[in-house]
Amino acid sequence: MNRRVRVLVSLVVAGLVGLPVPATSLAQAQAYPSKPIRFIVPWPPGGGADIMSRLINQPLGEALGQQVVIDNRGGAAGNIGAELAAKSPPDGYTIVFAYSGTHSINPHIYRKMPFRDTDLAPVIQLASVPQIVVVHPSLPATSVRQLIALAQSKPGQLSYASSGNGAINHLAGELFKMKTGTNIVHVPYKGGGPAAVALLSGEVGMILGEPASMIGYLKAGKLRALAVTSGKRALSLPDLPTMAEAGVPGYDVTSWNGILIPAGTPRDIIGRLNAELNKLIAMPAMRDRMIALGYEPVGGAPEKFGELIQSELAKWAPVVKAANVRVD
Repeated sequence: MNRRVRVLVSLVVAGLVGLPVPATSLAQAQAYPSKPIRFIVPWPPGGGADIMSRLINQPLGEALGQQVVIDNRGGAAGNIGAELAAKSPPDGYTIVFAYSGTHSINPHIYRKMPFRDTDLAPVIQLASVPQIVVVHPSLPATSVRQLIALAQSKPGQLSYASSGNGAINHLAGELFKMKTGTNIVHVPYKGGGPAAVALLSGEVGMILGEPASMIGYLKAGKLRALAVTSGKRALSLPDLPTMAEAGVPGYDVTSWNGILIPAGTPRDIIGRLNAELNKLIAMPAMRDRMIALGYEPVGGAPEKFGELIQSELAKWAPVVKAANVRVD
């Protein structure tokens, strides 16, 4: 190498030292997160999903050192918000509240889903959520057996609310009808909050809803609980019988809540979110608060949550087919 070439090489190397590092390298080196995180909740304010999300968003933000900002995007039984998340950049700055109805039931009900299950990656299962059978006080039924007898004596005259076509409380109601031989009219609303308001006003006679949107009204005596839909008694309402104990053998419906993130998000970001959320829901004060609202904390690895979603997809397929529930 002649002298002129050596000088040129030295100048180039010296110049490179002063150049900025490529953005991708900076992003990898920079601590996550460096800006607020958008938390899409695919349901209106006031329902179970919104309540659970607002329970965790502030402490999660404190653990991460950035705000976690809730963005309610209700509609289509959770599909609208989930689609928005699925189409967001996979950079860790968008997460979405996941619910069993949206991700394990909707694919069997909607003829055309706006997103695929592979468009979103699991972060964590937050909780399992037994539904509760709740009636308006004007309904002359203080037990599930009395409710069944009333419905059988008035076919097509009683109605039940759900948080939307295809929501788990819709399917829970259809399963109740199938197992009891009753004809109860389904009335869908745009979320658990509006459905609870409809029940409070007497617009409908009953609901199989999430405890979080019902417990306050139950304690105030504005609504009456008859049973829980899970196979075992709920931690939040231990005196309430299961549906099987109350007269409907083999009935078992439990929903779940969790967090998903756009597919392709770096695994170290998913791991950070998973670790912080696991620590959060394991805290005694948080566990007590969740249980008081009807959420039974679960936690675990992202892979465990992914397996649950797939197993629930398989579980609900025959129920949807038997109930002949479709949304065009």
